[in-house]
Amino acid sequence: MTISASRGTGTPSTREALLDRARELLPALRERAAAAEEARLMPEETVRDFHESGLFRMLQPRRVGGSEMEIGFMVESSAVIARACASSAWSMVNLAIHHFMLGMWAPKAQDELWGEDADVLIASSLVFPAGKAKRVKGGFELSGRWPFSSGVGNSTWNMLAGMVADESGDAQPEARLFLVPDSDYEVIETWDAVGLCATGSHDVKAEGVFVPEHRTIRAADMTGGPTPGSEVNPGPLYRLPLYGIAPYVISGIPLGNALGAWELHTDHLRSRVSSYTGAKVSDFQAVQIKLADAKSRIDAAERLMLANCAEAMRIARNGKVPDIETKAKWRGDGAFSVKLCTEATDIVFGLAGGAGLYEKSPLQRMFRDAHAGNAHVLFHMDVVGTLYGRVSLGLPPESPLL
Repeated sequence: MTISASRGTGTPSTREALLDRARELLPALRERAAAAEEARLMPEETVRDFHESGLFRMLQPRRVGGSEMEIGFMVESSAVIARACASSAWSMVNLAIHHFMLGMWAPKAQDELWGEDADVLIASSLVFPAGKAKRVKGGFELSGRWPFSSGVGNSTWNMLAGMVADESGDAQPEARLFLVPDSDYEVIETWDAVGLCATGSHDVKAEGVFVPEHRTIRAADMTGGPTPGSEVNPGPLYRLPLYGIAPYVISGIPLGNALGAWELHTDHLRSRVSSYTGAKVSDFQAVQIKLADAKSRIDAAERLMLANCAEAMRIARNGKVPDIETKAKWRGDGAFSVKLCTEATDIVFGLAGGAGLYEKSPLQRMFRDAHAGNAHVLFHMDVVGTLYGRVSLGLPPESPLL
């Protein structure tokens, strides 16, 4: 396969090099955050920055010029970016993770996309019931309308989920993912949301689109262990169970958003004087206790996220597939850690008082972004708690994808 030239300045292959580049972007991202919200799209300047820094290709195989970082790097890098702009971090990792996922596809699909453009941006909507597909000669015919396709306005391809009906009617429908170029689907602008506004997570619609066999993959092939892509990407990263580690693709965003809010307001409190008493607010014991409470939640969440990512990589390096109990634990811990981050952001926002309510205050955006992120189904404690609780009780999970 011939790989196209990268738009980056040379994709770095070390963790620290990528994190340094992420930190260097923070001032510009803070400056663009308000305009990005208004446009409800990741700005082209930010897209260019993520290309040039190599962050979009953090999990892309090294054989095609990516950095092939470990999965925990998604948490670390998105947490850095989210300190400045949660929407930018959300878009970045949602587009970066699809290089990781494409590495599990058949080599022919990888060659088709990366051979044409190694920097290709791929959106997704992994809502399986939203798509219906049927087998036809050479592939599948796909139709549906999918919600929450983050970053679709910046992308030229999309990974769309769907169910393939059994032709005999005797078996359950098969869950699959389909790679579809932007010429084959319509973007329906629905993302008029109160948080994570600049992610542009619009709906997409396709009618009777033909998808060749090599541009599909069974969801069951991404539950851990060898995949159709293992022939060319044998590394442990591409043997991870996608649906087990899914929370950690985006959990770093609530983490970084909470840390950014805490840093911003703590710095402000060091010099703030009460409007009514003239006393230094930093001397108030209640303020000190709440700041400590919020930061401890952030610290605990970070450790939990990174520990589970490290465990996942360790299992994959040993050539093993985690059992259902371990996957359920990862899912439960992912939701709980984000709950801690949301609570920390709420504490900080409460400390801000009336000053946090003004549109010019970044805290009000961070508050909205925290709750928008927490609304994701991966972090819904009632949903995820049911999964974790069922498995803990020896009951089968209701999700066959786990």
